[in-house]
Amino acid sequence: MRRTRNAKIVATLGPASTRRETIEALFHAGADVFRLNFSHGTQEDHRARLEVIRAIEREVGRPIGVLLDLQGPKLRVGTFANGPVRLEAGAAFRLDLAREQPGSIERVALPHPEIFAAIQPGTTLLLDDGRIQLRVERCDAESADTVVVIGGTLSERKGVNVPDVVLPLSALTEKDRRDLAFGLELGVDWVALSFVQRVEDLREVREIVQGRAALLAKLEKPAAIGSLEAIVEEADAIMVARGDLGVEVPAEQVPAIQKRILRTCRKLGKPVIVATQMLESMVSAPVPTRAEASDVATAIYDGADAVMLSAESASGQYPVEAVRTMDRIIARTESDPYYREVIAASHAAPRAVVPDAIGFAVRHVTQLLDAVATVAYTSSGYSALRMARERPCVPIVGMTPHLAVARRLTLAWGVHPVVSEEAGDVAAVSELACETVRSAGIGVSGQTVVISAGMPFGAAGTTNLMRIAQIQ
Repeated sequence: MRRTRNAKIVATLGPASTRRETIEALFHAGADVFRLNFSHGTQEDHRARLEVIRAIEREVGRPIGVLLDLQGPKLRVGTFANGPVRLEAGAAFRLDLAREQPGSIERVALPHPEIFAAIQPGTTLLLDDGRIQLRVERCDAESADTVVVIGGTLSERKGVNVPDVVLPLSALTEKDRRDLAFGLELGVDWVALSFVQRVEDLREVREIVQGRAALLAKLEKPAAIGSLEAIVEEADAIMVARGDLGVEVPAEQVPAIQKRILRTCRKLGKPVIVATQMLESMVSAPVPTRAEASDVATAIYDGADAVMLSAESASGQYPVEAVRTMDRIIARTESDPYYREVIAASHAAPRAVVPDAIGFAVRHVTQLLDAVATVAYTSSGYSALRMARERPCVPIVGMTPHLAVARRLTLAWGVHPVVSEEAGDVAAVSELACETVRSAGIGVSGQTVVISAGMPFGAAGTTNLMRIAQIQ
């Protein structure tokens, strides 16, 4: 079940993809990681989907990653007494904490005291995904008087974005804490933290997770972009969440921000997913637009580790077709000779640390000796990620004795994760590596394999060994 492409596909599960037959079809169509979106559905819905994923994994004998996506502190207005209201540009509109009082054309509840603690006159507030824009004129700890800059129809419980301000909010709501505990008990492989603003948000969650899952930061707030490198360093992976990001910054800035995030992740060797509306028209149509196909291809040319489907696979009419289409776009893009030129040109110089030096050496030795594969023998996944950072021209076999690590590696560019036996010495690693490459159909007797590992074996983050072996 080895994929022949390098970039991975993350498919969101939902009402359109709950049945076992559909999830199995999504996997065979090309899904490498399944996303459980805890903004929708019940915990029991997600438990049932995860049990199906694990059953499929056992049958196909290939690790499948599961990503738990926490809802995060979504800010919303309250209710209205008589249905939606029409806000006209230039009108006054008040926001306050009186959640029990239904709204009107003059005011509505905003039951989030953290917002009133952070805003000041001149602050911009965006409602309903940016369709309505307000400017704060006066404010105190319990209310804000605003003027409507861009009007529109506002209905109850619409979202509120505050792009100019770092809000004093915990990264986790009480719902998130319950969902996180539930997901960790189920054994998810990745936890995605929504609306990350600062490094401390990630540290708070890491303290709870305690290594039971890898941590992914969703970048959808301007404040996070201001601390980009520190956040990427702290996270295990990154998601370019273009939905809310596109609300809080002008649309024309999103492409440049996406490229900046991808460059930073590639430099630091962290997996990065590009997400949101990639094949949006396939929610209701069996084929994408040409612009959507180009959007996916652009992410691949930029070196993304993975691209993600949201509504397309969760609630759309053509979930399997959407995955199959994305698989074809990736494969076609990676077969373009220009793709390798772009990837090589955008390669960041390695840092002066031993793991980066080993990765750099493995890539060049692989090319020099015309090796058929690189093999990273890893207890934590670290050695495989160092290889993925280098974007070699041959498959990367992530060989690990731990199933949990193999599942996490399903997100990394070019890595074919394999659960192997424990190896006690370099000779055993070499023998295992050659046999694994042969059994995966990557190489045959007489061909060369370049191996990376860390010594002592079993110690995380110690990539310090390169070995050249021939398949017998």
